[in-house]
Amino acid sequence: MTETVPTDSPPPAAQVTLPDGRVEIAPGAPVPSGPYANEDLLPVPMEKRTWTTYNFSALWVGMAHNTASWTLASGLIAVGMDWKQAVFTIALANLIVLVPMLLTGHAGPKYGIPFPVFARASFGVRGANLPAVVRALVACGWFGIQTWIGGEAIFFLAGKLFGDSWANAGHIGGYAWTMWLSFAIFWVLQVAIIYRGMETIRRFENWAAPFVLVGAGVMLWWMSDKAGGFGPLLDQPSKLGWGPDFWTLFAPALMGMIGFWSTLSLNIPDFTRYGRSQKAQTVGQALGLP
Repeated sequence: MTETVPTDSPPPAAQVTLPDGRVEIAPGAPVPSGPYANEDLLPVPMEKRTWTTYNFSALWVGMAHNTASWTLASGLIAVGMDWKQAVFTIALANLIVLVPMLLTGHAGPKYGIPFPVFARASFGVRGANLPAVVRALVACGWFGIQTWIGGEAIFFLAGKLFGDSWANAGHIGGYAWTMWLSFAIFWVLQVAIIYRGMETIRRFENWAAPFVLVGAGVMLWWMSDKAGGFGPLLDQPSKLGWGPDFWTLFAPALMGMIGFWSTLSLNIPDFTRYGRSQKAQTVGQALGLP
């Protein structure tokens, strides 16, 4: 079977292949144009593929350390697991999802292409619009969830500073208007970074990752202090044991953890297309996600 190429598609651009196997449009060659090409979909030129191992590790530190991740972990504790079972479930899920993440991410540094273009290999030029739009809709929902959680963080922190007048302000739609304001502030902060492009995201994550790790360490120290030391935190027994009760819960819990990052395992080329090499994206992700 051969795929029918749309008659209005541009002719394939000349390309060059580097000794390490990476491919780019040949210098001076005509840039693809037409309805199936735009600035966001064009291959990233080699001089802009600058992300290093640290950049990818820092990206994952920033993405994995968030309130939603901690909520998943604490949820496993709440349903009866001890900390060892919860960490085992989450770590195994991350290692499983890392495999397709690295395989899909391979196309990024090699061709400099994002996910919507990579999907054309499986779905065709027009058919790739379906997975791209579906992924975008999931991203919109996920962005909203994360933004609401971030807004809650601002709301509660501001409440500690300003007191009851902030927390008990007039309600709109069941929430204080200050909660909606906090949501809007967090939304604007994120969009301001995203709007400036991937290079700004790279620099932001480079600085944010160390602060996130330090912040996580401070929170761990605070929790252990409130609990009276690490002993009470680590000695809590499992309510499920390691018998049938645990394994019955383990399967859906594992799938929930996998589902947490499964969509990103599809569109990871959106990030890896800026990778300096295959080693940078492979080692960086392998260090960062688990």
